[in-house]
Amino acid sequence: MQKEIFDRIRQDVAENDVILYMKGSAVFPKCGFSAAAVQVLKNLGVQFKDIDVLLDPILRQGIKDFSNWPNIPQLYVKGDFVGGCDAMREKLASGELQELLTEKKVLKNITPP
Repeated sequence: MQKEIFDRIRQDVAENDVILYMKGSAVFPKCGFSAAAVQVLKNLGVQFKDIDVLLDPILRQGIKDFSNWPNIPQLYVKGDFVGGCDAMREKLASGELQELLTEKKVLKNITPP
């Protein structure tokens, strides 16, 4: 079963430049950390695919095993795992997130943190 879920995650990550595995959706986040992660991306003007892990318990555990990261949300940019909400906020504050998004060509204009 793990192979199937990992294959699904690999496909999702490969098909989407920016993908956020979260609780709820970008329109209706179901936890504060997911809401904060969505807000970071929206404030930067980044288009992203949201995937609600609450709809699929196997995916919810599978994404944690895939990334070896215990928390949701999880952000991937051009196939690379960026981190969760706290990592996103820290990287935003330092400007590292904007640099990464610009380098990966998913953010055209750098905005100040």
